Amino acid sequence: MFSKILVANRGEIACRIIRTARRMGVATVAVYSDADREALHVAMADEAVHIGPAPPRESYLRGDRIIEACRETGAEAVHPGYGFLSENADFARQCGQAGVEFIGPGVAAIEAMGSKSAAKSIMEKAGVPLVPGYHEADQSEERLAAAAVDIGFPVLLKAVAGGGGKGMRLVSTADEFAGALAAARREASSSFGDDDMLVEKYLSRPRHVEVQVFCDRHGHAVYLFERDCSVQRRHQKIIEEAPAPGMTPELRRQMGEAAVLAARAIDYEGAGTVEFLLDGQGAFYFMEMNTRLQVEHPVTEMITGQDLVAWQLRVAAGENLPLKQEELRIHGHAFEARIYAEDPDNDFLPATGVLAYLQPPAENPHVRVDTGVLQGDEVSVYYDPMIAKLVVWDENRERALGRLAKALSEYRVSGLSTNISFLYNLATSLPFKNAELDTHFIETHHDLLFHSTDSDRVQDLPLASLYLLLRMERRARERAGGADPHSPWNSSSAWRLNQPSMHTGAIVLNGKPHDVPVVEIGSGDQRRFRITAGPKTVLAAGELSGNELHADIDGYRQRVTVVPHDGQFTLFGRNGAMQFALAQPDLGEEEGQSARDVFSAPMHGVVIKLLADAGAAVEKHQPLLIMEAMKMEHTIRAPAAGTVTEFFFQAGDQVSGGEELLGFSPAKES
Repeated sequence: MFSKILVANRGEIACRIIRTARRMGVATVAVYSDADREALHVAMADEAVHIGPAPPRESYLRGDRIIEACRETGAEAVHPGYGFLSENADFARQCGQAGVEFIGPGVAAIEAMGSKSAAKSIMEKAGVPLVPGYHEADQSEERLAAAAVDIGFPVLLKAVAGGGGKGMRLVSTADEFAGALAAARREASSSFGDDDMLVEKYLSRPRHVEVQVFCDRHGHAVYLFERDCSVQRRHQKIIEEAPAPGMTPELRRQMGEAAVLAARAIDYEGAGTVEFLLDGQGAFYFMEMNTRLQVEHPVTEMITGQDLVAWQLRVAAGENLPLKQEELRIHGHAFEARIYAEDPDNDFLPATGVLAYLQPPAENPHVRVDTGVLQGDEVSVYYDPMIAKLVVWDENRERALGRLAKALSEYRVSGLSTNISFLYNLATSLPFKNAELDTHFIETHHDLLFHSTDSDRVQDLPLASLYLLLRMERRARERAGGADPHSPWNSSSAWRLNQPSMHTGAIVLNGKPHDVPVVEIGSGDQRRFRITAGPKTVLAAGELSGNELHADIDGYRQRVTVVPHDGQFTLFGRNGAMQFALAQPDLGEEEGQSARDVFSAPMHGVVIKLLADAGAAVEKHQPLLIMEAMKMEHTIRAPAAGTVTEFFFQAGDQVSGGEELLGFSPAKES
């Protein structure tokens, strides 16, 4: 076994690898960029080496600096995690040349599966079933378009070197093909440095089922069963489970044996995942093989009781696989929900900002939280916006799903948008409970999953109002200090001569102000607040203890957490998280504000391409500019017919969130 390894990654996967290495008595070296100087993985490792500026191309993708860090620290092996250099054959080759063990498959296997088209050719020869498609060398637009027509629309364009949904476009008609191909190639080139594409028949309602395989260098190979990863957005997984619902023993065996066949076809070594599309009739088709550990590997660990990172280290050190196929068993059911900084209500647009408050659910044998961040850390534009992976286990799917819903309700994050409420809606929805799964789950059940509206949150306005009142009183007492607490200058009550004690004001919820008048009744222990929110009036009382509000609303007692940040507040209660603010006086809107909102950068990023000329007349909805942020392309479009007067940035420029990107003059109405 190795005495010291270097973890060539960051975030939750780096922390997860370090934990296993520590249990095995293996010392660890972390690498970090300028943005990660104070990151959790750096603090957890035994040693840490700075490798460059924040952008990945200047740090985590610099294989030469990582190998140099191995030389400096005496690390015998590199664990690449996933993403970054994990499936980079050149890096694996450089490790071998430097005498450093690459904890993963051999160079030939990575190269074979690194090209989706080459992988499909290999699998076809090995007898693994394939989705009908085109994966040949001729990459001209005419040939690809002709292949799409031959296959029959709809088709899926996929980057040959792709992964994670990058460089992928669904094309429904021939008229859409050219534009979709250009966008997919542009994204593929940006993400992978390779814009070659393949074309596949688009299966309308398949399930995404993948099989975990493991091979050693002594000819042994096993499959550790399957995971269902059908629930996705933008072709990226957000919730996974193992085993796959409805899987028969025979189908499990067939898919597992096909996965092992795929691995043997390329003399595989280490952990790998063979991804299949599964149709409603039980037919399955090879999609791709990921030559690395998957993000969702914890659900496999939970149902098998095995540590897959420990397996990786043992295999890379030349040991045999720890178990034979007949020794592997499935026990119980597990789910993984990916907690992201993103806005589900805005097409899951990634979010950046500081984790002002972070309180995950308590870990125990049923609940596991894999994370690489702490309260106060920043989710930056440079890296994936994942905050954590929430993993739960229980004896069957129904009970595990209950665990997931409870853990999501206890996960508290403020300071930026997250997908936690969306995941809770998903986990508690009837179609998901009934395992009605396919890769269009979110689109099919959109209204059900996005049911959180103003009306859902208005019922929590009395809690918000009570909190603001008690907070105001607490701050008044703090200001008074040792002064006379009975002085009217140190009072926050709403006392008025010969009139009811009334507070007036509005609470802003989802950008909309709600008048919430409050009348104080009684005094001392008998004091209550009569709060009117919408059509309902309640009697409320309570007290504050730190960030916790102990409330009594019409005799119903509950405890909620409220966290202030940047003039706003986040309330974590039984209805999920609610963000609100106390309405400020309306001082008028600066002229042109709405126009600047339209043309503001949605977040920090890079301008990729200008699609119009300054001074050019454009039509409504015409694309004007493309920027990339957090591994996603964002297209800025004209809100109306008009003229682009000026571009304030050029291709390649870095922009900050909220910066105005271009000047625009609407066409005069005739």
